Amino acid sequence: MTRARYLGWLVMATVTLALVCGVAVTIGPAAVSLAQVAGSIGGHLGIPTDAPVSLLVDSIVWQLRLPRVLTAALVGAGLALSGAVMQSVTRNPLADPYLLGLSSGASVGAVCVVILGIGFALPVAAFLGALLALVATLSIARVGGTITPVRAVLAGLAIAQLAGALTSFIIFWAAKGDSYREILNWLLGSVAGATWQSVAIAASGVAVVGTGILLSATRLDAFAFGDTSAASLGINVNRTRWALLGAVALLTGAMVAVSGSIGFVGLILPHLVRGISGPGHRRLLPLVSVCGALFLVIADTLARTVFDPRELPVGIITAFIGVPVFILLIKRKKSHLWA
Repeated sequence: MTRARYLGWLVMATVTLALVCGVAVTIGPAAVSLAQVAGSIGGHLGIPTDAPVSLLVDSIVWQLRLPRVLTAALVGAGLALSGAVMQSVTRNPLADPYLLGLSSGASVGAVCVVILGIGFALPVAAFLGALLALVATLSIARVGGTITPVRAVLAGLAIAQLAGALTSFIIFWAAKGDSYREILNWLLGSVAGATWQSVAIAASGVAVVGTGILLSATRLDAFAFGDTSAASLGINVNRTRWALLGAVALLTGAMVAVSGSIGFVGLILPHLVRGISGPGHRRLLPLVSVCGALFLVIADTLARTVFDPRELPVGIITAFIGVPVFILLIKRKKSHLWA
């Protein structure tokens, strides 16, 4: 693909994301126009607009819908970016951001604070749970010698099973009343309760960690040819691999902290985007981030409107979409990783 064509795809995806986010904010029980959305945002940013916005509409846009849409976009971008890195570093086409047990560890932390009635601390508890799961995974993988990607994956699966069992035990033993619904909603993945704090957490992760990952695109390309080839190019393979895995853990932990476990975004989006951008990470990573954001905003909009007045956790929608798409990817072998 030529550079001009790639830039055309990137610009088109970015413009589409902006338009979809704007339209998503207008959708809901209370009718809101794009002009009112622009007026509300402009008013809070100190930009004068001609659209009159009532206090009620401003509250709906600024306090409820806009934080939710932005959180969905940031989480989608972060998970898609993390999935692309995991698939490259581990050279495993089935890898996703939760491969090292991060989601299960975050679930333990989240369930604990919900049971204790301190739900306001959920993002912090989920993030700490994800980091503890990572530490446990790497500690187990280190037993018996040098940490290898295979050992790390197997250790991650073990920690995921252990954390899942612990989460089930806590729910069975202590959950009462409405806490069941709150826990289930989080475990299935949802951005329904997103606030500006959620936006700040997700944006910090994407901006800080995501930038570092984007700057490592050339090193990720080297991993595609194996450790020996990467080492021959002057790359410290072990240090680079674990730096990237650590970055993915931090980014995934931040995303899970505000949204719960949302599956398939980090698994299918990298494969789909490679069909457009090619395998090179300098092109793949920016485009997969934008496409991940677009995908999750659309999925969340469907989750809150398709069965109105009932609302589904967005993780259910991503699974409904992700499973058939993944099957098609396997069947058609659109990614070189399936060859």
